Amino acid sequence: MESIHPVVELSREVYAKGISLTKKAMPKVEARLLRNPELPKRDIPIQPACAV
Repeated sequence: MESIHPVVELSREVYAKGISLTKKAMPKVEARLLRNPELPKRDIPIQPACAV
């Protein structure tokens, strides 16, 4: 079986508080969430976006 190695980078950017996605943008994000009823509410794996 071939191993998959993720590319990970540390971001030190400071983001403004109170910023959120629009209702129009949220479905794209929610489509990548893999919710499992057996896991705690905030334990949600996120599929990576398609590689370019």
